[in-house]
Amino acid sequence: MPSRKAISLTAAAAALTLGLTACGGGGENGGGGDGEALQYGYVLPQTGDLAHLGPPQEQAAKYALQQINDAGGVNGAELPDFLEGDEANDAAQANDAATRLIDGGANVIIGAAASGMTQAIMDNVTSNEVVQCSGSNTAPGLAEEDETGYYWRTAPSDLLQGPVLAEKIAADGHQSVAITYRADDYGEGLANATADALEENGISVDYNEGYDPNAPNFDAVVGEIANADSDAVVMVSFEEGVQIITGLIEEGVNADQMYATDGLNDETLGEKVDSGNPGTISGFQGTAPDVGQDEFMDGLREFAPDLEVFQFAGQVYDCMMVTALAAEQAGSNEPSEFVGEMEAVSKDGTECTTFEECKQLIADGEDIDYQGVSGPINFDENGDVTQATFQVYGFDDEGAHDKVDAITVP
Repeated sequence: MPSRKAISLTAAAAALTLGLTACGGGGENGGGGDGEALQYGYVLPQTGDLAHLGPPQEQAAKYALQQINDAGGVNGAELPDFLEGDEANDAAQANDAATRLIDGGANVIIGAAASGMTQAIMDNVTSNEVVQCSGSNTAPGLAEEDETGYYWRTAPSDLLQGPVLAEKIAADGHQSVAITYRADDYGEGLANATADALEENGISVDYNEGYDPNAPNFDAVVGEIANADSDAVVMVSFEEGVQIITGLIEEGVNADQMYATDGLNDETLGEKVDSGNPGTISGFQGTAPDVGQDEFMDGLREFAPDLEVFQFAGQVYDCMMVTALAAEQAGSNEPSEFVGEMEAVSKDGTECTTFEECKQLIADGEDIDYQGVSGPINFDENGDVTQATFQVYGFDDEGAHDKVDAITVP
């Protein structure tokens, strides 16, 4: 078992002394100990400005649950329906949702989607000895903040994505870049990781400033970027980035000079920028954690045919699989028992790709190495993935989204 992921009695005692919450999913009030079905919940954005990231994560989780149950469930019992919570990109609401899930007996909470919302709920979840796994938290250092060992993420840190984006910009021949980012942990972390990698590639960073994502407009940001007169522009944005793109185009910045990250990896971006001419964003490019392998994507589309956005679907699916396999490996649905198997099932064993295949290997007494649909998992002792696959996405002359390339690092 990994050293940091061993259960920390000192940290748990300190958390209880601080009175963070009452006993929850993994304790005496829990709903999924030995002899009971493993209970999942999720805290994801059903409303708020990140609501577009909710459906792909919810549907990927439900698709995984169906596949797990089709293979006989976990430890002899099928998984019940999810306990649901809305993070709404609001810290208080997210924490209230997490509390309801804990009180409802959740053993595993999938989410939150936003790194800031995970910071809002992490102490609540982990001090109650409930396993938390996010498929979309990317802020650097986030996993190290958890001292209990119950927080994990299948999304790669921005420290891995920044260099991938920088190398793409360098390969396209740009020599100077302006960076704008939402002023939160996600935006600042990824912007700085990209800036550092650009400078290591000999590219000058003319501008690197944050903005208030709740501002009524972004005219000042657009003006400052345009005045920087750089070869390329990087935006670390969510939905508000649509306004920045529109403003830059009006200022004469071409779409093929613009780059973005996972927050704008949206199949409908062209329509949002210009519904009358989605091809306006032709040449716009970005990087993001890869949504998933083709076979997985085909299955998810069949399972949820109305899905339009797929960002982080593969990572959430992998959260479901690796937590279920850890419980199967431990022979227990009690989080305090199976959390110590999370790292073990992700590496250094017989490779397997489906829950059914991996479950059979466990039954045969073999150590397993679950190969994620989003790329290699290979957890480290902090709960971070050590390898990841990123996609380079772009938009064609019709404004259609396309995966241009896939890059696995390191």
